[in-house]
Amino acid sequence: MTSRKTLAAVAAVAAIAAGGAQAQFQERTFRVSNGVSKEHPMGNGLAKMGACTLQKSGNKMKIQPYWDGSLGNDLTATQQVRTGSLEMVLTSTAPLTSIIPALGVFDLPFLFNNEKEADQVLDGKVGEWFSAKLPAVGAVNLAWWENGFRHTTNSKRPITRLEDFDGVKMRVMQNNIFLDTFKTLGSNAVPMAFSEVYSALETKTVDGQENPFNNIENMKFYEVQKYLTLTKHAYSPTLVLFSKKTWDTLSPQEQATLKECAVVGREEQRRVNREQADKSVANLRSKGMQVNEIAPAEMQRIREKSKVIYERHGKAIGEEAMNLVFDDLKRIRGQ
Repeated sequence: MTSRKTLAAVAAVAAIAAGGAQAQFQERTFRVSNGVSKEHPMGNGLAKMGACTLQKSGNKMKIQPYWDGSLGNDLTATQQVRTGSLEMVLTSTAPLTSIIPALGVFDLPFLFNNEKEADQVLDGKVGEWFSAKLPAVGAVNLAWWENGFRHTTNSKRPITRLEDFDGVKMRVMQNNIFLDTFKTLGSNAVPMAFSEVYSALETKTVDGQENPFNNIENMKFYEVQKYLTLTKHAYSPTLVLFSKKTWDTLSPQEQATLKECAVVGREEQRRVNREQADKSVANLRSKGMQVNEIAPAEMQRIREKSKVIYERHGKAIGEEAMNLVFDDLKRIRGQ
């Protein structure tokens, strides 16, 4: 008898606890803006994050993705997140550098040698230091995802040496460091929103652009670009930005769930992004693009030429941010 009563009491407590846990979650739909199409690895990451959020919240919190910049370009969507008129955006650091100059450190050319270095810096204390700057400007970074290493395409000629950049009209992100990098290499750098790039390449408003392999394939730039050069000139992190205004209305459990699930999404997004990168190069070749690497000695000349960017922008980025990243890289590289 006693054991039955005990079991009943335990069951009652469990039911109350479960009810209490569910009560911590409200019916919510979070819209998330993205500049790429659903087929991009960002789609895999958001699918995983969305499934995780639904499961942990008892089907109450839904993530609703919007693709191809349909809610506005990264700059516009980031601004909407900051004002609270949009819940989430997946964006590179570029639209944020004007308000948080320290983030410009990630735009410096040839900063990371490989993805493993980037992961260790971004997922550790350094990444946390940068994320801690965002609430003050109206956003919360749930996790660091990636766009990946960036490469160069154009319709004029193969780029095999430093001088081949001369006179190539190159679309770059709306970002001073990217503009300065390509100007320094000799290109005529043109800032432009990602959503406008295809038509600018098609009409020859610009000769070339720079993006990770998956973006080049995903956006069908191979239809309007002949030459792909494996420059690996920059690594683009992606922030999963959430509106601080909305965040402050969530329960601690809702907040914790979003952060946990953004990390689940991150693991999937990075895995797919890296797996697809190699496939994308093969696909781009099969679509008729001429793919070339730059000889190591020539690559060294390009790196040397780019070093001035660190000096020019170091002051704006700030000594603390620069030292944090460089010291962490030294530690990772065992220097």
